[in-house]
Amino acid sequence: MTVASIPSPPFSALHLGPLTVHMYAIAILTGIALALWLGDRRWIARGGRPGEVVNVAIWAVPFGIVGGRLYHVISDPELYFTAGRDPWKAFAIWDGGLGIWGAVALGGVGAWIGCRRHGIKLPPFGDAIAPGIAIGQAVGRLGNWFNQELFGAPANLPWAVNITDASDGSPPGLYQPTFAYELIWDLGVAGVVIWADRRWRLGHGRAFALYVALYTVGRAWVESLRIDHANHILGLRLNDWTSLLVFLGAVGYLIATRHRTREDPDDVHLVDTVGLGTAR
Repeated sequence: MTVASIPSPPFSALHLGPLTVHMYAIAILTGIALALWLGDRRWIARGGRPGEVVNVAIWAVPFGIVGGRLYHVISDPELYFTAGRDPWKAFAIWDGGLGIWGAVALGGVGAWIGCRRHGIKLPPFGDAIAPGIAIGQAVGRLGNWFNQELFGAPANLPWAVNITDASDGSPPGLYQPTFAYELIWDLGVAGVVIWADRRWRLGHGRAFALYVALYTVGRAWVESLRIDHANHILGLRLNDWTSLLVFLGAVGYLIATRHRTREDPDDVHLVDTVGLGTAR
């Protein structure tokens, strides 16, 4: 008999008069705020200027949210564009559904634009914000808890989550809290990246690559436990294949740049932004 379990929240949104505030959105925004706070501290320590992280985030965050949603919708189109489904639900981001790889990819494009406009080098910027991204992802997983989604198989464990109103229609019961596993893993990734960066003065995008490599390992493990809908290729969930390819890319980059260390404090800005911003 299970002696304890993680209870599910009795609500997923706050109703403030005519305004409905979804807890998923609060979790995502809180994660972004923490990522920006830590990223700003690390950026200044690298020689950057206060406020530059927020300036770049104005571009990166919207791009990242759009990219995350696009990845989710494109990788699972049958959830929105098959008979009996409501295609307008593809825009219902508050119901959950942000693919991290789409968020990182398109968010990276936004970061590149923001960095160019403000005369900042992208690799050291990525190194500065990498641990914050992992922490932001961890906090964002709390949104899955409020939405009662992205859990694993039924489990009779003391730390199982008690699902009462699953968003995917699963029956009430105790399940593996895979969102909690990823939350813990993400916090560990942030800690390891911060430690490794201090120990070996990672630079030239290597701290960011380390974050990506470590995250993909945990994500692959968590994916193997989840039972939510996912498309499969050769028996593996699509996100497992994506994690494998991204992991190989990140490790390859770390090996190729293994002799490079952190930039000097005065080497995080571009010499000239070629008309896209102020020359540094």
